Amino acid sequence: MPVDQTPTPGSALWVLAHPRSRSLNGHLFRAGVEALSRDHDVATSDLYELGFDPVLGARDLGELADRPGNLATLAGEAYARGQTAPDVRAEHEKVARAELLVLQFPLWWYGPPAILKGWLDRTFTEGFAYDNGLDPVLGLPRRYGDGGLTRRKALIVVTVGEDERTLGPRGVSGDLDSLLFPLTHGALWYVGIEALDLHVVHDADSLDAAAAEREAQRLRARLAGIGTERGRPFRRLRDGDYPSDLRALHPDLLPGRTDLGIHRAEAPGSLGLPA
Repeated sequence: MPVDQTPTPGSALWVLAHPRSRSLNGHLFRAGVEALSRDHDVATSDLYELGFDPVLGARDLGELADRPGNLATLAGEAYARGQTAPDVRAEHEKVARAELLVLQFPLWWYGPPAILKGWLDRTFTEGFAYDNGLDPVLGLPRRYGDGGLTRRKALIVVTVGEDERTLGPRGVSGDLDSLLFPLTHGALWYVGIEALDLHVVHDADSLDAAAAEREAQRLRARLAGIGTERGRPFRRLRDGDYPSDLRALHPDLLPGRTDLGIHRAEAPGSLGLPA
């Protein structure tokens, strides 16, 4: 049966994507879960510890494994039939309960590790996290701020080996918000989850024990006020800023700009046009 997607107040899910428990990430994970548990009911998914298989494949399709077609669509049909793989079903149940989703990972090749990308591939299933049906009033697909996992926020905790200048707006490695746009906008916002400001640990490869503990304390302090944090939502598809005949931001909004910041809701201008 489909999973009830109504979040439980005060519930959280912390997803860790790092292979070493005795690493800086392991230390932050334990400190963060302990701190968040003071006022949240926290479930965890340590993907390496679970041995989570990140590859979307035949086992995700149930009785449809031999049917040709789009894998994501077939996985969604299998979900509707109650044939989701048991490991994914367990993740669905944890995601569905959570008001807050914490995704923690080291930046590898300027993106999340493959195991986290695969967790998204398999867990953000069509029919559970989003659907291809049209809103009966607007005639728009329920995506980008209006997916199956609305009423949730996400905190991304990411460790990076570079400093703030190198991994900044003019740095040689690019701006981290832009590098993670496929995660914050293309995955989370796509299904209706609003990302909070990134929690970044810079120069992670060179931190000694004292510096690692300072980072753990900084994370604890962030989590202590997480319930009152305001997110930085992107523009919603349903608000008319992306006319259906263009599939792009309306030309009268921020003309001449092509940076990813134009998709932020706080970026000046909103037409409120009918889609």
